[in-house]
Amino acid sequence: MTARPLTPPPLQGPTAKEKKYDRQLRLWAASGQQALEDAHVLLLNDGGPGVVGVETLKNLILPGIGSYTIVDDNIVAENDLGINFFLTDQSLGKSRAEETCKYLTELNPDVEGYPVRKSLKDFLGNAIPSDDHPLADPNALDQYTLILFVASKPNYPLLRLVSSYCVSKALPLFYVHSLGLFSHFSAQLPDPFPIVDTHPDPTSTQDLRLLEPWHELQEFAKSKTESLDTLSNHNHGHIPYLLLLLAFLDDWRESHDGKSPGEYREKKEFKSFVESKARTDNPEGGEENFDEAAAAILKSLNKPSLPSGLRQIFENPNSKQPQHDSANFWLVAYAIQQFHQTHGSLPLPGALPDMKAQSQDYIQLQNIYKAKARRDIDEVTESVRSMETELKRRTPVEAKEIESFCKGAVFVKLIKGKPLPVYQPNAEAPQTSVHQILEDEDSLLPIFIAFQAYDLWLQETRIAPPEDDSKPSSEDGSTLEAMKQSATKIINLDDAISDGKVNVDDIMPRIEPILEEFVRADGAELHNISALTGGMVAQEVIKVLTKQYIPIDNTCVFDGIASKSAVFRV
Repeated sequence: MTARPLTPPPLQGPTAKEKKYDRQLRLWAASGQQALEDAHVLLLNDGGPGVVGVETLKNLILPGIGSYTIVDDNIVAENDLGINFFLTDQSLGKSRAEETCKYLTELNPDVEGYPVRKSLKDFLGNAIPSDDHPLADPNALDQYTLILFVASKPNYPLLRLVSSYCVSKALPLFYVHSLGLFSHFSAQLPDPFPIVDTHPDPTSTQDLRLLEPWHELQEFAKSKTESLDTLSNHNHGHIPYLLLLLAFLDDWRESHDGKSPGEYREKKEFKSFVESKARTDNPEGGEENFDEAAAAILKSLNKPSLPSGLRQIFENPNSKQPQHDSANFWLVAYAIQQFHQTHGSLPLPGALPDMKAQSQDYIQLQNIYKAKARRDIDEVTESVRSMETELKRRTPVEAKEIESFCKGAVFVKLIKGKPLPVYQPNAEAPQTSVHQILEDEDSLLPIFIAFQAYDLWLQETRIAPPEDDSKPSSEDGSTLEAMKQSATKIINLDDAISDGKVNVDDIMPRIEPILEEFVRADGAELHNISALTGGMVAQEVIKVLTKQYIPIDNTCVFDGIASKSAVFRV
């Protein structure tokens, strides 16, 4: 009786979730998507339209953030309908938080939205202990992964309270301000804030170790190149360029006292030597693999070095001596540091570039690199497990986390988080570097100073309102003059001003037009500016939540007139 062939199982197609989020999964993979879905973002609206906060949430809801909460005690008014696209005529007179949540959640049914109809002062009073609220629950905000503080006319004491709380809880905080034709936002990240998966350019991640080959690689190169001159044109033109370079490096060392080409002049000479070995009497008139070898010399013939960013991580006390409660990052960093001290190099990433080669040779070469990378990862993993046992840690570091760190160690980024750049009298102010304003006519730093001046003016107005209890008029110029005085206070804190190197009068003409726009706007937002800013903020929030790519450090400003943006660390 003839045996019937077994029917192979049906192919498993993508899940509904994978279909829904297909494109973004290509950007941050399943791990990044899971981080988004585990996140709960808190939006604090400190008065004003709050459109920039809503637009930020829109761009977080669409890719599938887990949940969000909006704190806003305002009632929907007529002027909200023209700028907030998540309100309708039927929303008039209702809670703005509840109405906005209702329409935002329609964008993605997988996302949960929670409106809180409370003033910011009352909400924070129950959540953050202070002199006025000593009995507040210090853990009330622990459910949130990140906080967005949005304000058109911010209350500085509340902003500083939230900022201090986030520092104490190592909680990421974004302060977003959209006003008229300008906007700015600042990110307050925990200190330190490490990022392993920075997604560098693939061409920059190649670590071939041609100057320090290991035994298996040397033996494979020798087997493929020892009879180079007798090979057929086909085989000669399909030897992987890595193996060609290894063979020719041995020839070079024999005539150069055992030294590899190091200086630029030597590499150029070695390049000419490699090119001279190519056959030109073949039908193609040359050989592509030799062209690849010559092109790779300047980039690939370099001794492994420790990047400055990774050196900074190794010098951090958290990396030198991890503790029982240290984050996984520091435990793996310690293990990689031990690996580097032992071998003088980092774990091999194991990736190979495309090259002219026969399939079986390329696959074998790939396997050699992958096997070496696997051994390096195993050694680091063994060190991590040893430390876990020594520190009596209950939860082991996931193998994927160790592998990811090993493969991307060269590009790991450590951001040193700073408190929000908020002006405080009698305290060290953010460095504004007024020299840059004068030296660069296109600098957008005046926008940041103008926002600082606007916020300071609001703070001083609240503390000391006009004696006649009237609102300063924008028509008589008193508001603009008051803002200019606030800007002068900000600028005077710069060392260049106090040293007499720069005059305030030289800088104010660059700031005054921005202040005039703030006076004209009078706390109002333009939807197109807030929508664009919300997109930029959401992009940075996703980087922080997924811990992938490199977020801004730490302030971004946008000029809606010139359609330009810039990032400053202040």
